[in-house]
Amino acid sequence: MCLGIPAQVVSVGDDHPDLATVEMAGLRRTVNVALLDEAPAPGGWILVHMGFALSTMTEEEAADALSVFTDERNAEAAQ
Repeated sequence: MCLGIPAQVVSVGDDHPDLATVEMAGLRRTVNVALLDEAPAPGGWILVHMGFALSTMTEEEAADALSVFTDERNAEAAQ
């Protein structure tokens, strides 16, 4: 089983079109988007695993996926 993390695209590299800067969990990271059929646009959402974008996502799908982490954190804090 692998874990993909939703990330919002900040920019797609001019120097290297296969690389994009994304915001993930409040941090900016560079990820490889070469596996996607089309380069994502800034503001779009992608699913990232091990530094590679595996698929694009809607904002709603990203919010649903991110809520799992929030729910888990809240459950641990309640214990």
